[in-house]
Amino acid sequence: MTLDSESRAAFNELLTTLGEVADRYAGDEWGIAGPEDTAGALRAVAHLLEGGLLGHFEDDPTTPVFRPIVSTTRKSLGDNADAIYFDTAVSNAYGYLVTGNTAGAIYTSFTLEEGGGDGGYPDRTGGIINDTQFDVDASGDFAIRLGGPAQDRNWMPLTDATTRITSRHYWEERWRPGAEPVRDVRLAVEVMGSTEPPPPPSDASVAAGLRRVANYVASRTVGMGPPGTRVQPAFVSTEPNVFPPPVTPSDHPLAAIDAAYSMAPYVLGPDDALVMRALWPECRCANVMLWNRYLQTYDYVHRSVSLNRAQTQLDDDGWFTVVISNRNPGVANWIDTEGKWFGLVFWRFMLPEGPIETPQASVVPIDSLAP
Repeated sequence: MTLDSESRAAFNELLTTLGEVADRYAGDEWGIAGPEDTAGALRAVAHLLEGGLLGHFEDDPTTPVFRPIVSTTRKSLGDNADAIYFDTAVSNAYGYLVTGNTAGAIYTSFTLEEGGGDGGYPDRTGGIINDTQFDVDASGDFAIRLGGPAQDRNWMPLTDATTRITSRHYWEERWRPGAEPVRDVRLAVEVMGSTEPPPPPSDASVAAGLRRVANYVASRTVGMGPPGTRVQPAFVSTEPNVFPPPVTPSDHPLAAIDAAYSMAPYVLGPDDALVMRALWPECRCANVMLWNRYLQTYDYVHRSVSLNRAQTQLDDDGWFTVVISNRNPGVANWIDTEGKWFGLVFWRFMLPEGPIETPQASVVPIDSLAP
């Protein structure tokens, strides 16, 4: 006999949400055509479901835990071959102590997300603190306070709108920091002054967790609106193979507001290559990479699908050429499309200083590039 309960009702709601997402996000409304398109959309949904279960089912600002947002097999939200990310729920009803270690990262930061509570998509980024603004000792250890009394340094204020804190850890090396095994940044967070253990799970708390998971998946799929209906930020081009000038993302949600971005779709025939000319600016770190339409990186464990500055071969004048194509033409700085004729090219510049040259691109026959 099946007994009714709030948690069972929430579980059924999650199943209904997944059914709606499968029908719409992996259907005609989102321009899905054919089995491969359907598989790509459902893979993205499966990765989001895993992310929702890991990061939001057992998520409570009274007992925060930093969990990894993405991995090599859980890709979403513009993941990165050169970085790892963590987040957790927080609330201005409490004060928190965050501790960790840079583990050799060239850039470490924490951003506060506002709005979008209970698993929903945030409305905006509410603040940032990077490793130029908090103290790091000789061993790489640091401590930051969130909320509570204001401090001159190593502190971030929380507001009524604050719902989460996201950490970013970037390396600029020839290896792929985002691939396992990752470096241990030893992140921990505790509620200051808290001594009582949390209550055990209950029908109500399990129901709330399941609803957070449903909100997480829905808000990052059907909640975003079909392609062509969204207002794109200034750093996003809607013209294939043409990049906008790199700009900061302002308070765009889930963005590093101390960075500059430039993104454009690529469209290539089977015998085409996209040739990009660029100059790395003065900045803390930078990279360029490929995403699919669902903001998932291509397979950076087994393929060359991104480049950071350490991985880039420069010309004598400091400029460099990146070639994007479905087969290797035998040139330096090649990026593999995995055979996909359409995708997204994303340039990222952390803590830039001074002007940034806009990457210039042209489409040429692959065979014309043979050395």
